[in-house]
Amino acid sequence: MSDFQAIDALLASASSDRIPLPPAEERRRLREGLHLSRAQLATALGVGASTVGGWESGRDPSGDVREKYAYFLEGARTKLDVAAAAEAPVGAPGDDELAEAERVVVTDDVDALPVPQPCVLCGQPARHQVEGFPQHLDPAECGPAEPAQPQKPELRQEPRKLAPAGRQSQAARGVKVVPVGRRVQAASDTPDLIGSAVAAALAEHAGDVEAATAALVKRAIPDAMALLDHTRKGGRYDIVAHPWLPDILRKQSARGADQVWEARPKWTRSELPAGRHEVTALDINGAYLSALKTHLPLGQLEHSTGDHHDRRRAGVHLITPPVWDHDAVLPNPIGNRDEPGPLWVTEPTLRLLLRLSGPKYGLCDPPEIHESWTSGATEGLLEKFRIALKDARDRAIAEDDEVTLEYVKQMYSKFVSTLGESNYNRELYRTDWMHLIRSQAFANLWTKAFKAYDEGLVVVRAMGTDELHVVGDWRAVFPEGRGVTEVKVKDVYSVGTDQDQPMQAPQSPS
Repeated sequence: MSDFQAIDALLASASSDRIPLPPAEERRRLREGLHLSRAQLATALGVGASTVGGWESGRDPSGDVREKYAYFLEGARTKLDVAAAAEAPVGAPGDDELAEAERVVVTDDVDALPVPQPCVLCGQPARHQVEGFPQHLDPAECGPAEPAQPQKPELRQEPRKLAPAGRQSQAARGVKVVPVGRRVQAASDTPDLIGSAVAAALAEHAGDVEAATAALVKRAIPDAMALLDHTRKGGRYDIVAHPWLPDILRKQSARGADQVWEARPKWTRSELPAGRHEVTALDINGAYLSALKTHLPLGQLEHSTGDHHDRRRAGVHLITPPVWDHDAVLPNPIGNRDEPGPLWVTEPTLRLLLRLSGPKYGLCDPPEIHESWTSGATEGLLEKFRIALKDARDRAIAEDDEVTLEYVKQMYSKFVSTLGESNYNRELYRTDWMHLIRSQAFANLWTKAFKAYDEGLVVVRAMGTDELHVVGDWRAVFPEGRGVTEVKVKDVYSVGTDQDQPMQAPQSPS
């Protein structure tokens, strides 16, 4: 038996729950000292990144995974100690002393302040803020508590040396910068992946627009994933790309669906006021592109029970939806569902119902939550990705560039549609994300329908992600155009007669 086999046998015979673990802050230091992300460690241990985060916040694992985690921590400590001994000069302070001297507690809600502000705990200048409140991260930095005096930050002014209008050189105008992670770089140094791909396709096909577009559409998925990777550089959050999924997110048959309800609207008003009405069918631009801004779970989904919603997490929830008494004038936020009883909905649907049951709207009772599958979440996970696509779309519209416009459209629509069980996207397998982004698009459409109703329009139909039919002066409510914050006309038609009697609204196609 080898030495390693003997050690493994000894470890197997010991009770794993008795294996000691270092303090929580030490666990995080050891992982970060090896420049490993939570996701990397979680994959090696077969757990979710949020679970590793919990261990680094004070929770302890048990069973076999405790043994594996302890083995990793001990190995990490040994490796760091060896590296420190090899690099540190004689008489230099050790890692433990440096760590204590330079200790800074970092969380996802901590930001550096450009100008020191009074600490909310002691009143002395602090260089960081936690959840929006200036304070010292190390308690040792807090001085005696004093009444905080309002301070007006002094901004250092650059000398004003203005050249005559029209005669400034490019260098004199300064350098335009863009954010890259926590740093900035010159805008001219930022690669335009979308523009470069379009230019290369047109060159390859000798300027043939149709052939170049077809080639770009075929590579839309891998190009979208490359753009996502580029926009994720320097990101604050690690994600689990191939997590274990609960059965409710797995298809019940090869051609069937899973158990998650996306709340897709397919609603038509049953009756219009008497008279003849001109109905405008509005097209909501970039519905899925806008829906990329939604609360997405970062790690593997974890199960919980009880009628409680944690806004710091996102996922899917088993709820009993509230009764909806406004179907005559507005679609049900839960979509067209005939079956009574509980159903699994996504985070956007639940949050919409909770808003509508609150004091601002008061349109329904709160939904009853029975159980949930969630993970720690953020609304900004895909924000740089979304902005890159939006900016390219806006430029294409301004320049009448139909090749880029179709390419970008295919990138974000196929990105969403292939996040689930698809053979076309092997890099990111997040069926939960696919459901959440789709249902966010449906929730956005419902919000526009309510805005139309609240502004005095008659809402006639809401369909899918991007179709809203209204009667009235819609231009006073929605800006017209091709931008993602604008709408365009899809159709105009008339319903009813001049006779003074109620008219049936157009029915949904069977």
